[in-house]
Amino acid sequence: MTISILLGATVILLCILAEKFSGQFGMPALILFMFVGILFGSDGIIKIPFSNYTLAEEICSIALLFIMFYGGFNTKWKAAKNSAGKALLLSTVGVLITAGITAVLCMFLLKFSLLESLLIGAVLSSTDAASVFAILRKQKLNLKDGTASLLELESASNDPFAYLLTVVIVSLLKAEKSVNIPLQVFMQLSVGVVAAIIFAWIAVYLLLKTKIIAEGLDTIFLIAIMLMCYAFTELCGGNIYLSVYLLGLIIGNSKIKNKNIIIPFLDGVTSLAQILIFFLLGLLTFPHKMISVIPIAIAIALFVTVIARPIAVFLLLRPFKSSIQQCLLISWSGLRGAASSVFAIFVLVSGVTLHYDLFHIVFLVSLFSVAIQGTFLPLVAQKLAMIDKDSDVRKTFNDYQEESAITLMRMFIPKGHSWVNKQIKDVNLPAGSLAIMIKRNHNTIITKGDTKILAGDIIILNVPAYEPKEDEALEEIHIDKSHNWRNKPIANLNLPQDMLIALIIRGDENLIPDGNTVIQENDVVVTYH
Repeated sequence: MTISILLGATVILLCILAEKFSGQFGMPALILFMFVGILFGSDGIIKIPFSNYTLAEEICSIALLFIMFYGGFNTKWKAAKNSAGKALLLSTVGVLITAGITAVLCMFLLKFSLLESLLIGAVLSSTDAASVFAILRKQKLNLKDGTASLLELESASNDPFAYLLTVVIVSLLKAEKSVNIPLQVFMQLSVGVVAAIIFAWIAVYLLLKTKIIAEGLDTIFLIAIMLMCYAFTELCGGNIYLSVYLLGLIIGNSKIKNKNIIIPFLDGVTSLAQILIFFLLGLLTFPHKMISVIPIAIAIALFVTVIARPIAVFLLLRPFKSSIQQCLLISWSGLRGAASSVFAIFVLVSGVTLHYDLFHIVFLVSLFSVAIQGTFLPLVAQKLAMIDKDSDVRKTFNDYQEESAITLMRMFIPKGHSWVNKQIKDVNLPAGSLAIMIKRNHNTIITKGDTKILAGDIIILNVPAYEPKEDEALEEIHIDKSHNWRNKPIANLNLPQDMLIALIIRGDENLIPDGNTVIQENDVVVTYH
């Protein structure tokens, strides 16, 4: 037992070091997690004899659930909703097109049977959310035309559909005469959606409307809800990945409290889940078995990357006037990864007999994809002129603190004010506040206790930040050239009754607005509602 714990701790530490070194080499850390697993595996240096696909499938499936839940929870719907239609097409029809074209290759060039070709196409049809998220954030890829949000939403939402295709084709391969494919598809989708809505409503209601959840236990409660949603969905024959992803998306975009605590916790758990999946994938591999399938894996990887994925992207996005540059970048960003390998393990555990080494082929395709596409994604984005220097990719995630805490207050001292000719230490400042400077005739005076206040002074106070209630919010709105507030005075805006423009950030200036203030392009408008 002690040796097992020591080995486990060693693996985690090595993967953490891999994360650190990956940035120096410009290589996604997930690849290094795989190599750590290979190092510990039967053909590696440590030589741990591990080939239990059933145990690996159970562990990886639970780990993937955490990744899916966090992918939904940390997706900012407000930033992603404009791209939601395109993302939904890519995560459903796009998955189907990619799977179908890949199956054609396997049938005619690799001489696989029809169902075996469809199976490998289904398993490899989704993009890897963990890899896409990690690269966008770590490389700080600020992309034009809402491309980052589109990629995040698509990569996080296409795994359920790929899983659905895999389940259906496995049923056909097993020749289950009693299986009703249309009913199976309907149950997978409907149960998954309904379960997500029910458990999300329960979670949000308990967190917002009751005090049943003790302070500090929000994260544990959400994990319990996620596991309950997963178990209920599986028992009812639904799509577990769809339900868990939607659950995270709904809860993450509700106004629950303590997101600043919940998200870092979930981020840490998800990082551990990624380490676990990629390490186990590496541990399961036998490098001596991979040699014979390398040509097949390279052919499939090239075909998916250069032909299948681009065809799906261009067919679905060009009608929406997406630029060629955006389509090319999205095509290149279709990384295969953890989900594909987990689905491959699921196929093996299901008892399907195949005439090719599915696991090692999928493993190598994922390895090539993350290594080559992932490493060169920033360069491709730069060469396609898709980098947006004025945007911030962090704002497409829910852990970006969009709420603006206004902690500085300006106070004008007119003639006759009771503070005139008094020292700072002798006046009654607002509770918890601090006078940090005085603006006097274009001069700035750093205040001390004996600083005298004169008529006409502007005192800058540092005041305690107001913590909004769950039904209140301070939010930033970025005014671009297409925004309907641009070049309009505030008095002419048709604002909701419960909304107030509290602050305008213009360059390095913070403006307290009135009705005559004209909102300009590139302003950041802070609203209270």
